[in-house]
Amino acid sequence: MNATQLIAKKRDGHALTDDEIAWLIEGYVADRVPDYQMSAFAMAVYLRGMTNEETVALTRSMLNSGTILTWNRERPQRERPPRLKGVRYQLRLEGEWPKRVVDKHSTGGIGDKISLILAPLLATYRMRVPMISGRGLGPTGGTLDKLESIPGFRTDLATDEFQQVCNDVGCVISGATADLVPADRKLYALRDVTATVSCIPLITASVMSKKLAEGLDGLVLDVKHGSGAFMKTEEEARRLAESLVNVGNTLGVKTRALLTDMNQPLGRMIGNAVEVNEAIEVMQGGGPDDLRDLTLALGAEAMVAGGPFGTVFSTSRFIENALNGSNVYDMFRRMVAAQGGDLDALRVVAPASEITSTCSGFIQQIDCEALGYAVIELGGGRKVQADTIDHSVGIEMLVRIGDEVEAGQPVARMFANSRGREEAQAMIERAIVFGDEAVEPPVLIGERIT
Repeated sequence: MNATQLIAKKRDGHALTDDEIAWLIEGYVADRVPDYQMSAFAMAVYLRGMTNEETVALTRSMLNSGTILTWNRERPQRERPPRLKGVRYQLRLEGEWPKRVVDKHSTGGIGDKISLILAPLLATYRMRVPMISGRGLGPTGGTLDKLESIPGFRTDLATDEFQQVCNDVGCVISGATADLVPADRKLYALRDVTATVSCIPLITASVMSKKLAEGLDGLVLDVKHGSGAFMKTEEEARRLAESLVNVGNTLGVKTRALLTDMNQPLGRMIGNAVEVNEAIEVMQGGGPDDLRDLTLALGAEAMVAGGPFGTVFSTSRFIENALNGSNVYDMFRRMVAAQGGDLDALRVVAPASEITSTCSGFIQQIDCEALGYAVIELGGGRKVQADTIDHSVGIEMLVRIGDEVEAGQPVARMFANSRGREEAQAMIERAIVFGDEAVEPPVLIGERIT
């Protein structure tokens, strides 16, 4: 085969065969296909798209470029979920219950700390959750950056350490290792500098190759849309969700997705240490309703996809018991300790100052993307790759879309050191749009894609 001919074939709108795609990816990983040819191929895909079959073949080829985790799936004798003290409930289990391997992926949003809650929640019910996560991308915060606000917490586990923690504790959250999906690591770096990031077939192959390398039984996807999301419209999010779900199911992992709104932050807190603290609130029975509701919805979907549970509705009600007790927080503490972290050590939060409304009216719109960039301005994210993150800074939103406020009323709280204070405050003030007319708040959880 010849790379130039394959690039031309895709440029002219023709579908590539499975063998052609596999040859191209294998050659790229082995340095037989140079960056400039792979850049041309990525742009051809960006402009011409891919069929479902091509997207599956691309994902499979990238997945096979590295190690795929394997797990012991022996069926335990009469294993059942833990019974929570003081709680009465029933749940129909379908047959014997082996330890299933499940995960969740979010396309990214402002204030999205659900992974911190969901991994230990699922592990509480004897699921194994090997969660490979990333760092901040643009205005959206990264799960690894948030966890690194916990003193000592390691996000650079080797593959054997990663699996050991998951087997011993039940859940693990770490960065990708060098031997998992090397094709994606090379191709993503190339897409980032060739204006081919926002391409659904390439996004699908990137996301799903990494997730399927975890050796999953079930996967739930949180595909966000709105001002704080990568996909700005619900239709774009639906197209991406359908592509992701199709690839997962075709390659043998039961996959489902929820379309969720990101036109206002998820929860109240935006940042790193402040988001960890809010996640712990939820694990201990408190926290904002939207954060709890979406955690339970995604948790139920993951358990039904990967385990022996009956319906999403019954499972959601079942696992809500765990968030009202101490089990999830205890599991989180175990995971943190296994990864070298110390939850009892002080997670420093910067000094707080209130931002007040300059007028009376209704909150009609919140520019989530601007809030994400305000946290970066404070030092809570990276402007360039070499930047050091200040984990102590952040924002607490005190209002939601649809709220009525009076002039002088606090609408946000900013946790800031000296860096970027004035500019960040101006960005927060501009992000909150007032009006005279009452508006309905957006619906958080929308369509379900299976």
